[in-house]
Order: sequence, then structure tokens, then C-alpha cells
Amino acid sequence: MSTPSLTALPIRRLTPRDLESCADLSEDRGWPREDHKWSLLLTAGTGYGIDDPDGGLVSACVVTEYGPRDCPDLAAVGMVLVAERHARKGVGRRLMQHVIAEVGATPLTLHATSAGRPLYEELGFKAVGQAEMVRGHFRPGGSPPPVRTRRATAEDLPAILRLDGEVFGPDRTHMITRLPAFADQLRVAEEGGEIVGYAAAWPNMATHVVGPLIARDTETAKALVTSLAAGTDRPLRTDIDARHEELLAWIKERGVEQQGLNSVMTYGIPDLPGDWTRRFAPLTVAAG
Repeated sequence: MSTPSLTALPIRRLTPRDLESCADLSEDRGWPREDHKWSLLLTAGTGYGIDDPDGGLVSACVVTEYGPRDCPDLAAVGMVLVAERHARKGVGRRLMQHVIAEVGATPLTLHATSAGRPLYEELGFKAVGQAEMVRGHFRPGGSPPPVRTRRATAEDLPAILRLDGEVFGPDRTHMITRLPAFADQLRVAEEGGEIVGYAAAWPNMATHVVGPLIARDTETAKALVTSLAAGTDRPLRTDIDARHEELLAWIKERGVEQQGLNSVMTYGIPDLPGDWTRRFAPLTVAAG
């Protein structure tokens, strides 16, 4: 019996039961398995995949929608992967075309590597910015930022959600409310009883990823990063909007080095909504 062509294989919705296959696909492409992140994305978002008749997945991606359920304001595309044995055969293009058709009029955003950017541009995505990925052991130094931070409590959640809505734009309650269980640390910056920033550090293989990082200003962002770093022995990793040059210079002075640049791209809107001046890093580049 002949094997069906890739164009004949159906695209289906993925579920949390596909976690191991998604992690296997990551590993196949030389990425970390990232089971913890896959679990969040497959629960909070919508996965799409193509089954390989020989087992596993040919391809996969996850779409996380924000805003009203019946009419989302924005959808983030992430974890777009094609198995090595099926690479360069148009599978990724077919999967992305399917996603674009599925979301309809909902605008899209994604973080693209230099290798993936040409495909996304061909599909109509536009680059609107850059995010700089940094990683390393954070070394405290100099005077501590003059901003008070503390561990977040359940009572802080309404204020965190209000601040996130101001800065991110579309409502992402379904994602932010998962942070206490997903992250190892969730901290807030406070002034005069008002929460002026918040950040999380969540485990990803041997690192702790800092994200989201929402802050009133750069000094507040520094204070949050410093406090998160004090709570872990692992290297930190985060993806900082390249326009935040002062924060990037500061964190590099403390041993956290550049690992690469990704293009921030949109489809259907000229730029991302919200206030970029207070949005320093995403929860994850796979979900915005």
C-alpha cells in the first residue's frame, strides 16, 4: 500500500493528549522538548497538526486567541514545526494557510526566526519589530533598583489583570490566570499600594524563562528581573523587545547574553495593540 502524499493528509485539532508527540516533534528538529510549555499551549490555545501514517506528527503549531471568545481581537501563532524528514516540502506553508483560513478575520502575530521569516512574508505577514533573546546566569551588581517588589498573592490577581489589559490590549485572562500554577515565581512591583508591574519566571528545561514582564518603566522592569533572579539558581532566559535598549544593556552587563533575534510579525493589522513602552517581554514567544 502506497503512503498518502503530504497534501492528502488531513489537518486536525490537537489536544493535551498529543503532548508527547508534540515534544517528540520538537526534539526531532533539535529543539528542547519543552513539555511544560507545550502543556500550557495545548490547554490554553488551539493546536493544529498532521499525523504521520508511520507514527508521530508530520507538523504542528499552536494558536492562542485573546479577547472575546466569539470574536477574538488577536491570535498568536507559535511552535510551528515540521518533522525533519518532511521538511522543505510545503508542509509548513499548508499548515499556516490552514490557520489563516481558520481564524478568519482575527489578526495574527508571531515571532519568526530568520529562516522562517521569508515564508511568513510570502503569506502576507509584515515585520513590525524585533525581540532579542538573552540567556545566562544573572549577576547582581550596582545599587538595587529603587522599586519595591514582592511575591504576588491571590488577592493581587484582579489588579494584575487590569494592568495586563492596559498594556497588552486584548484580554488574556485565560492565560494570566494560569500563571500561578504554571510559573515557579510570580511577583509584583508596588508603589503607594498600587501594582505598577508584574513578572513571572517559569521553568523551561535547565532555565527559568522571565515572562511576561510588564512594568511602568525600565527601573521597575529591572527590579522585577532582579527579584526573580534572586529566587533561582538556574540561568535566566527571556525575549526583550529590542526597543528597550536600556534594559537590554543593563541585563547584559549582568551576564545574560544575546542568543539571537526574532522578527515580530503581524497579519491583518499594521502593528500590535497595547502599550509597548510597558511591555518588556512576552509570556513566551509562542503565545505573545
